[in-house]
Amino acid sequence: MSNIISEVTPISEKDCFYLAERHKTVFTYPLHKHKEYELNFVCHARGAKRIVGDSIEEVGDVDLALLGSGIEHEWQQGTCKSDDIHEITIQFATDLFGDSLMSKNHMASVNRLLQDSSMGVVFGTEAILHIYERLEDLLKLNNGFYQVLKLFEILYELSITNYRKLASTEFAHVETTTESRRVKKVTEYVAEHFKNEIRLQELADLAGMTPSAFSRFFKLRTHKSISDYIIDVRLGYAARKLADSSMSIVEVCYTSGFNNVSYFNRIFKKKKGCTPTTFRNNYRKTKVIV
Repeated sequence: MSNIISEVTPISEKDCFYLAERHKTVFTYPLHKHKEYELNFVCHARGAKRIVGDSIEEVGDVDLALLGSGIEHEWQQGTCKSDDIHEITIQFATDLFGDSLMSKNHMASVNRLLQDSSMGVVFGTEAILHIYERLEDLLKLNNGFYQVLKLFEILYELSITNYRKLASTEFAHVETTTESRRVKKVTEYVAEHFKNEIRLQELADLAGMTPSAFSRFFKLRTHKSISDYIIDVRLGYAARKLADSSMSIVEVCYTSGFNNVSYFNRIFKKKKGCTPTTFRNNYRKTKVIV
């Protein structure tokens, strides 16, 4: 994207990771992306806004997010008035964990966490408080080998906690993963036809069920109603168009499968926390690539 900074991180080919701690009064780094993973901890920043893909949320007293390769992200000042924002950033290469290691059963939860981070993930307060002491230990260690072990420990502990994905699959260009062949068949159909009208009967027929049985089945397997799922796919596509293209809001609305601009604006604000125009403005602040 021409309006998003592509950051060149300080990690060299011989480095396992990059670690930085900052105390500041304002967030100044603009929306950006990079190929490395990033674990970012922020505290004393209540009111700041975290942007990850098409997710825009206000943070509380503490915030911890893991960002996968290529996902756009930024922490904005928002209404934060703190005079001592504390930030710890860890960036590590995508090949730090080799395929052979990640295929082992013992690494299954870490592997899943890293895969989910392609959409960005955020951790709850309990998990953050549980991991904070380990972050402090990592900062104090001088031996690089033990620092790597501590990073592994941090990622493992986070992988077995409850976390929440941030960006939508459509925005992050990530395929929906499911063990159900029926759900997979339906999500693939939605991904191909979401720009058009989709009838419940069509999806039920794909799954070989009655509409009512399919609706219950889909929600049980995905924890989301089929109508909400289709809306989220359309909104993810719309958000990507708002970020990447110069299409008008009306054009984005209709090419994303919505047939009413007022409804599109209303549902976008409800789901994303801001209007399509405000969302686009967040992605238009920076015009430089480095």
